[in-house]
Amino acid sequence: MDNAATRLAEVHANIARVCKPARREAGDVTLIAVSKTHGPEAIQPLIDAGQRVFGENRVQEALVKWPALKAAHPDIELHLIGQLQSNKAEEAVALFDCIHSLDRPSLLAALAKAMDKAGRKVPCFVQVNIGDEPQKGGCSVAELPAFLAAVRATEIPLAGLMCIPPADTEAAPFFAFLAKLAADHGLEGLSMGMSGDYETAVMLGATHVRVGTALFGQRDGARG
Repeated sequence: MDNAATRLAEVHANIARVCKPARREAGDVTLIAVSKTHGPEAIQPLIDAGQRVFGENRVQEALVKWPALKAAHPDIELHLIGQLQSNKAEEAVALFDCIHSLDRPSLLAALAKAMDKAGRKVPCFVQVNIGDEPQKGGCSVAELPAFLAAVRATEIPLAGLMCIPPADTEAAPFFAFLAKLAADHGLEGLSMGMSGDYETAVMLGATHVRVGTALFGQRDGARG
């Protein structure tokens, strides 16, 4: 039977299965249900099945549906996993519990200002442009050391590193590279892996996986 509870249980079982040979605890992996493009009627069954961490790509879309859902379920964590414009920093800080796309000095400044104003410190992952793709957001690998130093000079909690590997390529080398970068910089958090490759990501150290298609059955590509 294809329902939210069944899909959620299957993803959790897959995470637990790949954690064993990697000598990891399944509880150390946070499953983020990516609810972009889905309304409350599709999200509620996953909430009812026990899912409490969700991810959205756009601030404006999240503002439409999440304030009421979070008010009804105060224990829900909402993560921003898409690109963030600096002029949306205040709204993002007010709504989200974690941001996965910190990638440039202008956004760092905007988020630091917004967090100071709100009196709220939201953990952030630094997004790395792991495949050096000009069309993608993310800090370049070459600029990463200096950018991490700049983040650490603020009061923004640094959660770790995030990446989206190039499409239509084997993801494992990019996940392994991100894990090495994190280790080199004393970071443990690794936000990597989507529906098509989250098991590989978990085997290579992911602490957060961003899964949409496998939970919602959406029409996005395999890495959604």
